[in-house]
Amino acid sequence: MDKFIYKKSAGITALSASITDFTYKKHSHKEYAIGVTLRGIQQYNLDGSLQLSYQNGVMLFNPEQAHDGMAKDHEAGLDYVMLYIEPQLLLEVMEKKDIVRFSTPIVYDYRLQQRIVSLSNAILSERDEALCNELLLSLTDSLIHTNLSTDYKKDNALIRKAKDILHTNLENVLKLDEICKELNLSKFQFIRLFKAHTGISPYQYFLNCKIERAKQLIEKNGDIYSAVAECGFVDLTHLNKHFKSVYGTTAFEYMSHIN
Repeated sequence: MDKFIYKKSAGITALSASITDFTYKKHSHKEYAIGVTLRGIQQYNLDGSLQLSYQNGVMLFNPEQAHDGMAKDHEAGLDYVMLYIEPQLLLEVMEKKDIVRFSTPIVYDYRLQQRIVSLSNAILSERDEALCNELLLSLTDSLIHTNLSTDYKKDNALIRKAKDILHTNLENVLKLDEICKELNLSKFQFIRLFKAHTGISPYQYFLNCKIERAKQLIEKNGDIYSAVAECGFVDLTHLNKHFKSVYGTTAFEYMSHIN
């Protein structure tokens, strides 16, 4: 049976997941996502290549890095933990100014694995925030020794502008014609360019942003219906359906975990 438990502390969201048949739709997060495969094999597509994380594999996702996810063997299933860390928080703890990128998606490092699990367990068992902060510092000390890079392909000006337009219209229906007119591109030029830079289609990205924004509002206000209205979902069922495809749980269940 699929099981997803979310908790939040010290600005970090922790997830404990057990899945069999569940498959994540292609999506991305605005945070760094750092996790450990505890049992089974995690299979996902990342930047156009298939990745397999075996037991004790440490999975490293950069912000806005599109991926899906599933258990490689549905019968055996999969258990894993994941931490979602805001970019500015990670940089603050690392004492770095420039955004860093993980250049290796999966590593096998016992100390790093143990520190991810320790912080996940502390957040999930609702230990003191002071302890969580100390464990985060230990984790980032281990991450600094991982394969990090500050050299990466930045969005070009058109993609940045497109993202800004998408973010400021989350309560509306996606209108490709208006965006393309603004960018002076045909619809098909825009879709091709956007996907080449982000690994995800404009529609998927837009929907992902709506879901992410709904999650933020639920965490902040504890009001699921204002999230439905402000993010332009038809109703709660509509939000729950899309929320579950990215987070494995409905928006309502997520709210009960976090608040």
